[in-house]
Amino acid sequence: MARHNKIGEMAENLATDYLLRKGYKILERNWRFSRAEVDVIAMDGEILVFVEVKSLGYDTFTRPEASVTPYKQGMIMDAATQYMEKINHDWEIRFDVISMIINEGELVELEHFEDAFFN
Repeated sequence: MARHNKIGEMAENLATDYLLRKGYKILERNWRFSRAEVDVIAMDGEILVFVEVKSLGYDTFTRPEASVTPYKQGMIMDAATQYMEKINHDWEIRFDVISMIINEGELVELEHFEDAFFN
């Protein structure tokens, strides 16, 4: 497995653990529709939450969340629509981003941006 894939998997595991500690119920991980993938789908109370997890190493000058471009947001929203149809979901949803800095396999920083696509 490539180094970036291992870091990505580690980040998704850390994000899932973080959400569980906050009381979220994890419904899916790495849910795919067409070319889009949603890293984590969870329930925050009655709200269906689609979570994009982004991580970078400590030695970078950009922020992980900066890579969630409008194009990427559109892909995730398309996948979310399909998921909602699949489960007949017709109430509140939210799109979150969890951003992490990881250095030599250790979590340095974690930020959770709730409702990240519309702020």
